[in-house]
Parts: sequence; C-alpha cells; structure tokens
Amino acid sequence: MSLMPILQVPPPMKPDEKKALWMALNLAWELGFLIAVPAFVFGFGGAYLDQKWETSPWIALAGLFLAFTISAITIVKRVREVMRVTDR
Repeated sequence: MSLMPILQVPPPMKPDEKKALWMALNLAWELGFLIAVPAFVFGFGGAYLDQKWETSPWIALAGLFLAFTISAITIVKRVREVMRVTDR
C-alpha cells in the first residue's frame, strides 16, 4: 500500500469549456480594475475640483456616484458577455 495519495486526472476540457473558464477568470481579474479605476479618477478628480472651487464635498460625491454608475454598467455588460458564452 502506497503512502502517496491517489490523484485523479480530470477529463480534458472541451474548447468551449476552456474559453468559458478563461473568460470567467478574466472577468474576476478585471473586476478590481472596473471598480478601482473609475473610483480613483472621478473621486480624486472631484476632490481636486472641490478644493479648487471650494464646493466641498459635492463634486467629489458626484464623481463617486458617476464612478459607481460607470462601474455597475460595465460590470453588468461583462457578466452578460461571460454568461452568454457559458450558456452555450
């Protein structure tokens, strides 16, 4: 009796399954950027304009709201794209 655990090799994936897996992993990677980049740009841009025009915190809040909206729309589009490929 061997002390080595028995490893089962998974069956090979079909090309469509591989594509769906890579699209899902790519989406997971992109989510951070889809949320962070607009929040950073519009949040700090709004804070800069608030400081320049002395309107604190209104432009920064509007920028963050715009960033949230852009991120949500982009994420929904990307998730639909991945779902369309995985539903085949």
